[in-house]
Formats: sequence, C-alpha cells, structure tokens
Amino acid sequence: GADLRLANLSNADLTDADLEQSDLRNAGLYNADLTLAKLTDANLRNANLRKADLTKADLENADLTEADLTDAILTDASLREANLTDANLYKAILRFANLTGANLTKAKVMNATLTDANLTGADLENADLRFANLRLADLTGADLTKANLRFANLSEADLENATLRGTVLIEADLRGAKLTGADLRLAFFRGANLRFANLKYAILRGTDLTETDLTYADLTDADL
Repeated sequence: GADLRLANLSNADLTDADLEQSDLRNAGLYNADLTLAKLTDANLRNANLRKADLTKADLENADLTEADLTDAILTDASLREANLTDANLYKAILRFANLTGANLTKAKVMNATLTDANLTGADLENADLRFANLRLADLTGADLTKANLRFANLSEADLENATLRGTVLIEADLRGAKLTGADLRLAFFRGANLRFANLKYAILRGTDLTETDLTYADLTDADL
C-alpha cells in the first residue's frame, strides 16, 4: 500500500480508489469522497475523516483508532473486524453498515445513525452511544458492557445473547427489541420503554427497572 502519512487529501475525489494496506496515519481526509474506496487493512490511526463520504467503502480490518469520523457518511460500508477504539463517530451515518466483530471500545458514537447496521459480535465496551439511532440494528452477541445508551433508539433491535452488564439505558427506546438470553446484570433501565420486548432467558439480576415500561414484554424464564 501507499505511504500517505500526514498527507493532505481534504476535499479530494478518491472514488473507487485502491488504498488497500495503505498507511494513512494522521492523514487529512476532511470532506473527501471515498465512495467505493478499497481501504482493506489500511492504517487510518488519528486520520481526519470529518464529513468524508465513505458510502460502500471497504474498510475491513482497517485500523481507525482515534480517527475523527464526525459527520462522516458510512452508509453500506464494510467495517468488519475494523479497529475503531476511541474513534469519534459523532453524528456519523452508518445505515446498513457491516461492523461485524468490529472493536468500538470507548468510541464516541453520540447521535450517530446506525439503523439496520450489523454489529454482530462487536465490542462496544464503554462506548458512548447517547442519542444514537440503532433501530433494527443487529447486535447479536455484542459486548456493550458499561456502554452509555442513554436516550438511544434500540426499537426492534436484535440484542440476543448480548452482554449489557452495567450498561446505561436510561430513557432508551427498546420497544419490540429482542433481548433473548442477554446478560443485563446491573444495567440501568430507569424510565426505558420495553413495551413488547422479548426478554426470554435474560439475566436481570441487580438490574434497575425503575419506572420502566414493560407492557406486553415477554419475561418467560428470565433470571430475576
């Protein structure tokens, strides 16, 4: 791959560019058009991708540690196994994005749009997802330990077998969410909406359900 460390590529047209395994550490890609770009195994640590368009880009296994993706468009992008530790995804659009097995530990994902995104097995430990829209997202087996999902929209999301130990879900919208077998120990659901949620076999020991709406929720065989 190319050595583009510290390169200034702001506003550049990199549509369909082949940047596989490229070194883009600290690169300036503000408002760059990276639609359909191939960034597999690329190193984008600390890169500035604010407002960049990464629609349908391939970022599989890419290193985006501490990258700034504020307001970036990642619709239908592939971020399988990507490292997004401490990355800033504030207001980023990740509709239908594939984040299977991605590492989002301590990532800042406030107000981001992740509707229909695939986060199967993703690591979101200590991530900040306040006000994020995760409607219909697939979070099967994801680790959301101590993540902050206050005011997040998780309606109809699939959280089967997910780990949400100590997770903050205050005032979150979980209407129709699937939480089958989820580990919800010590989670904070105060004021959350769990109407029609499926909590079969969920572990709810020490969980704060104060003022939680559980109307029509299925708690069959749940561990309370």
